[in-house]
Amino acid sequence: MAYKKLKYWFDQELAEMLSDKLAVLKPNFPKDVFVKSVVSKIDDLELKDRVELIADEMHAHLSGTIPENINLLVGILGSENEEETGMFTNYYWIMPIAKYVEKYGIGHFEFSMNAIAEITKRNTGEYAIRPYLVHHTKKTLSVLNGWSQHENKHLRRLSSEGIRPRLPWAKKLDLFIENPKPIIPILENLKDELIDNCYDLLLELYENDFEFDEKHWLLIWDNDLKIIARYEPIISRIYGADKENELDISSLKRLKSASKENEVLF
Repeated sequence: MAYKKLKYWFDQELAEMLSDKLAVLKPNFPKDVFVKSVVSKIDDLELKDRVELIADEMHAHLSGTIPENINLLVGILGSENEEETGMFTNYYWIMPIAKYVEKYGIGHFEFSMNAIAEITKRNTGEYAIRPYLVHHTKKTLSVLNGWSQHENKHLRRLSSEGIRPRLPWAKKLDLFIENPKPIIPILENLKDELIDNCYDLLLELYENDFEFDEKHWLLIWDNDLKIIARYEPIISRIYGADKENELDISSLKRLKSASKENEVLF
């Protein structure tokens, strides 16, 4: 694939690719009208708006119900991504499908969860899942908790990435900034995997997603691999944490070396 800025991959060629794929399963899909409509509106748009435009045009030109349309879009996804990489190279074209589910599927929970699972096995569902966390919090957390224990590595990754309160390019999840306690069981399920393989991700997640001030959360594993949480001034409400279990930023940044050297931080 020749290099060009990601936004320019969302163009007439991509609209034609999607229309060809859709027409295989839906022969009466108005390919020419769809492509023409995308091309007439896309030139002045940036990446996110290009993705959303294509999703909107699919919605405008697919004649089925939303569940029918979602199933149709899932049907064109093709083979799963067996690698850790390639989401935004080989499978970049799936992003408008994820946006469709994010924007139009909110009233059809089961269809949308199935679609997000299939999308994330190829591209990513970490943006599509966020409105479901806001509008269907308990149900979506239950699904993510299951995915955090799934054999598929992409679903496990989504279960942690999708709950990040300040995920780049995404709207903040204020409900977890104010109280991250509901996401702790998901992180508990992933703790061995994260500690073994993702020190940088942990640091980046906690430094960027939770503000370091006098009222911030620090979620981390102690030497017994049990998550503790600190939120001044309500420390005692979470796992009975006390002064001895409080963490500071320097302790957090020593996690990698401490784990390797069995240093006691807590």
